[in-house]
Amino acid sequence: MAQQPVGVGFVGAGMISDTYLEHLAQFPEVTVVAVGDIDTDRAAAQAEKHGVPVSGTPDDVLAHPDVELVVNLTIPAVHAQVSLAAIEAGKHVWSEKPIATAFADAQQLLEAAAAKGLRVGIAPDTVLGQGVQSALRAIRAGEIGQPIAAHTAMMSLGPDKWHPNPEFFFQPGAGPVLDMGPYYLTTLVNVFGSVARVSAFGLASGPTRTVVAGPRAGEEFPVLIPTHVNANLEFVAGGASSSIFSWESALPRMGVVEITGTEGTLSIPDPNMFEGPLRVYRPDAEDWEDLPTEGTVGGRGLGVLDMVRGIRSGEPHRASGEIGLHVLETMLAIEESTRTGQTIDIASRIAQPAAIPADWTPYEA
Repeated sequence: MAQQPVGVGFVGAGMISDTYLEHLAQFPEVTVVAVGDIDTDRAAAQAEKHGVPVSGTPDDVLAHPDVELVVNLTIPAVHAQVSLAAIEAGKHVWSEKPIATAFADAQQLLEAAAAKGLRVGIAPDTVLGQGVQSALRAIRAGEIGQPIAAHTAMMSLGPDKWHPNPEFFFQPGAGPVLDMGPYYLTTLVNVFGSVARVSAFGLASGPTRTVVAGPRAGEEFPVLIPTHVNANLEFVAGGASSSIFSWESALPRMGVVEITGTEGTLSIPDPNMFEGPLRVYRPDAEDWEDLPTEGTVGGRGLGVLDMVRGIRSGEPHRASGEIGLHVLETMLAIEESTRTGQTIDIASRIAQPAAIPADWTPYEA
């Protein structure tokens, strides 16, 4: 007998909700039943646009009897608050990254979920797409031998060049590490496992920035976090990585993830995307060699579906709250190291999730 689709409710109807709503509508095991936002007109507009039957406030979504899982697309500063409210309402929750902006809040959320037998899933689910998953399968098949090191880079001039309201990117709880770090660090912990310790250096080129795009162009706002960070990680099981997170670079370098192994170096597709080229450079080679990428390309919402399948089957889901907590602790340790100049130990530990099989598809129940 076929199981009923899992009812999903959205809290947050901003820009990113479009892509989630578009993709979830394609998955037969999911049905979106409600959209809520503090701006109820915005919620109503998104519900009408995507054929969702109910709209209203966040509380309306949490109280809806057909909502089994809440998708939390609010701003980072209230991620933990909204997710905890969903848990208290008896709902599983999928949250955009990061899981929280304070480690204690993330711990409280996971403890509350465990006490109620509920699940927490955390973006990014880009790591569940064809690109990164093909890379993980190649690594685990021994394509580059034993992974021993990694280099990642995310470098641009920053979101103040394109976002009409960019201030929140430059406040505590955001910045290039907390905003973009989850994509790169989640990929690294999928490859190497738990982070053991962190050291980092950070700076900002100036105390203010100026809005470039939209009706507020020309307005200045304060910069309250480092906008260029170099971070070094050591992993419990061995291996190390170096990462650049920068909103100070006129030379854009996005999506650089290179894994060095004992038998070659693998260039992984951009972890902020669901697909891309996968290449290997072998000893004595003259150039990179393309490797095949297989499986579902996907889009935002894959993590929700993986959770839904886990809820129904009892199997663990891959983009878990525990990984979200570990990545958050790592990012906060990077920030602490930039402030203190000290090497910071990481206390939390994770289990590396299984790679998604190449024949896994979200489009058939």
